[in-house]
Amino acid sequence: MSVSAILETVPEAALRELSAPPVHGGRLREAAKRFGRPLEAWIDLSTGINPNAWPVPAVPPSVWARLPEDDDGLEVAAERYYAASGALPLAGSQAAIQLLPTLRPPGRVGIPEVGYREHAHAWHRAGHRVISLPDGDPGDWLDDGPEHERLDVLVVINPNNPTGRRWPVATLLDWHARLAARGGWLVVDEAFMDVTPAGSLLPHVGRPGLVVLRSLGKFFGLAGARVGFLFAEPELRERAARAFGPWTLSGPSRWIARLALEDRAWQSATRAALPLASDRLAKLLSRHGLSPAGGTALFQWVLTPRAEQIQTALCAQGILTRRFDHPSSLRFGLPECEAEWERLEQALGALDRR
Repeated sequence: MSVSAILETVPEAALRELSAPPVHGGRLREAAKRFGRPLEAWIDLSTGINPNAWPVPAVPPSVWARLPEDDDGLEVAAERYYAASGALPLAGSQAAIQLLPTLRPPGRVGIPEVGYREHAHAWHRAGHRVISLPDGDPGDWLDDGPEHERLDVLVVINPNNPTGRRWPVATLLDWHARLAARGGWLVVDEAFMDVTPAGSLLPHVGRPGLVVLRSLGKFFGLAGARVGFLFAEPELRERAARAFGPWTLSGPSRWIARLALEDRAWQSATRAALPLASDRLAKLLSRHGLSPAGGTALFQWVLTPRAEQIQTALCAQGILTRRFDHPSSLRFGLPECEAEWERLEQALGALDRR
């Protein structure tokens, strides 16, 4: 089927969804207002962010008083942590997601049908044709059929958010080679990769047309600092740097990020603890008839036609989850402490009795 024919079959509602700003987790104040519970009475499991974040020390006053400087050691710390050169700091990987579509002429961009919606929104807004890929598999869109129907860019979320789907490095490199042969890009969002670094494409950064995005928001639990990195071939990296301009990060964010990236003891302990907590969450959900269909070390994803009903019932007990409509599903993040684990178990038990 041609691109034009596919676009003709896209429901109007789907096009509206691409155009509308995506909805995210973490809207705790909105939930608190709706359900009449004070903020401190909630457990927020809606974001997939590590609830036991890297412990931020007091920021020296001098860091607040000076303009950010790019020779403060952040790039060196990032390149050591990620074992890759050319780290471009930016205000979360979201900044790169918004910029990248503006660095290419309009074309065909393959994006997972279920995944972080900001990717599709950004490429669509920049005038590209978004091709929705079931389970993120490009299938024949890479090199079969007439050349005008092939993808120009493939976006992979690895591991996927919220499905948890992981693609092998060899598969991704094959896709990249086929795209790069005709000037295409493979953009890999690795926001949830920190616990499983062996699955990263960072060792291959520098190849033409390969872009990798990383973030400190999830594993480090520093979403509020808004720190991420773009890795790409030197020419594309420099184009992105010029487009962003100076001071992409605040001085305090740079200072905090450098220290977090250098804290190997915390990283090692956290890399061991998170999978255990995620497995505990999967077992807890399964005991209450909500067996996960996928997940990562930071969340579990449950397919259920009762997603809206369950989310509302849990909100009534002060527990916020992330609901998705297509498909009907819920994402559960990790509780922070034993008291939160107990509250979640009690709330799930109350659901069983409904």
